[in-house]
Amino acid sequence: MAGIKAAFIGLGVMGHPMAGHLTKAGHDVTVYNRTTSKSEQWAAEYGGNHAETPAKAAAGADIVCACVGNDDDLRSVVFGDDGILAGMAPGAVFVDHTTASAGAAREIDEAAVGVGLHFLDAPVSGGQAGAENGQLTIMVGGREDDFARAEPTIAAYAKAVTLMGPVGAGQLTKMVNRICIGGLLQGLSEGLNFAMKAGLDGPKVVDVISKGAAQSWQMDNRALTMLGDQYEFGFAVDWMIKDLTMCLEEAGSNGAELPVTAIVKQYYDEVRAMGGGRWDTSSLLKRLTKA
Repeated sequence: MAGIKAAFIGLGVMGHPMAGHLTKAGHDVTVYNRTTSKSEQWAAEYGGNHAETPAKAAAGADIVCACVGNDDDLRSVVFGDDGILAGMAPGAVFVDHTTASAGAAREIDEAAVGVGLHFLDAPVSGGQAGAENGQLTIMVGGREDDFARAEPTIAAYAKAVTLMGPVGAGQLTKMVNRICIGGLLQGLSEGLNFAMKAGLDGPKVVDVISKGAAQSWQMDNRALTMLGDQYEFGFAVDWMIKDLTMCLEEAGSNGAELPVTAIVKQYYDEVRAMGGGRWDTSSLLKRLTKA
């Protein structure tokens, strides 16, 4: 599907390349970012347009996408006279890629439907590399007809786009993703620390066990950098703390027990206290080796 008018709000490490893939797919794209210089840089790089407000970026667009930091950031670009909903034409679809709460997704959906708009919550997984390579996994909550309209467009930066259920289901699925990643990284950190304490050859251990049942994406992509004490890249601890906090809050509402997640969140708090708020989430090992 090519040639539609699209808007993209939020040009961070994820949004910048995602919006770029839309232009590469042949869409007419207008962007907005809170820091104007980033919008100008994006427009110079990809040849698209940039606007002064979310509303102006969204004006006339068939599909408006957003990828910002958290619930508050999302509300700041969605609501108000300069917000996304104020600028969108009736019938257009708003696709939110922010990792936000399911409650925020439902709140925005209610407001969107009230003014004749359509909404999908569509958080992503795959990190900066996935965004740059157009290989993100996108988990979507919303109505089937809205999904069918939007999927061909957002597929420009995805390897998999899946409708998980009604509005909010995308964010809930992303929480499952975070819960699993947190536990995996803590287990990997403990295993690597054990290997080092035991005097084993760390890379050789990783090579062997990655061929068996312990294999995971985190092991394949992070184990060697963890052994090398390299954490200045990837998904930041600050954002992981935000996400795990949402998971724990949601679990408080639905009755799910998350004992490991609660502990891992505390460990990330300790990493941040060490000055690692912007380190990659694999820095859980740093906490174990700091002494």
